[in-house]
Amino acid sequence: MKKTNASSRRGVYFEGIRDGFPIGLGYFAVSFSLGIAARNAGLTVMQGLLSSLLCNASAGEYALFPLIGSGAACVEIALATLVINARYLLMSCALSQRMSPDMPFYHRFFIGFDVTDELFGITIARPGCVEPAYFYGAMTASIPMWAAGTALGIFMGNLLPARIVSALSVALYGMFLAIIVPPAKENRVVLGCVLTAFAAGRNLIHAFKIRSQIRVLEREKALYEEKIARDSALIEQLKQDDFLEQYAREHFHMQRKGEKVYIIK
Repeated sequence: MKKTNASSRRGVYFEGIRDGFPIGLGYFAVSFSLGIAARNAGLTVMQGLLSSLLCNASAGEYALFPLIGSGAACVEIALATLVINARYLLMSCALSQRMSPDMPFYHRFFIGFDVTDELFGITIARPGCVEPAYFYGAMTASIPMWAAGTALGIFMGNLLPARIVSALSVALYGMFLAIIVPPAKENRVVLGCVLTAFAAGRNLIHAFKIRSQIRVLEREKALYEEKIARDSALIEQLKQDDFLEQYAREHFHMQRKGEKVYIIK
């Protein structure tokens, strides 16, 4: 009986790989342009690889990288990511209704880790309860492709000409338009939701960028004020003849006529 169950789970796992592989190919293409955005934000190949392994959300990561590049605080980055990825809360709730009451918590946890639009779609479309083995198979085929595409995008972004990098950076916008335009044409409610979400998300990211720029300017202001204070103190000291002579000797190697100055390093 145990062998039969193991064989059944193995078969379901490979079904997940089979269904997840085409999704992984799509992820690879999309995450390549995401890697360009990560490269523009200053991330290394390893940092981009880890970020996509631990966060499988194109919209969330596409908002994340500019915030990182602008020096946003961790709290702001977390809040923006939470708002942009809030739709996954609804998907997770829908999946939970299809899970067996006997499913262990660790299965629920790992499934919840990688709820994406595509994996949610193929999982919820299967009849019966959610099978962890199927979802793990789909994750196995898709997560590495997403991470690899991001890493390759960063790597190639450092080699390709600036014009090509700039052109590739708009690929995600094209994917977004391809996804939302057809249903928005057919349903005004969808169109209204899309426009509202776009405006809210854009304003939120813009607000975070402005706050980050303000913090950078405040740090620069503090540095300049400190430098002005040091220079003001130096000017006051230079009004004293003894200090002026010492400063001229030490910094400009000046000497009186007939003197010999030895510099010991």
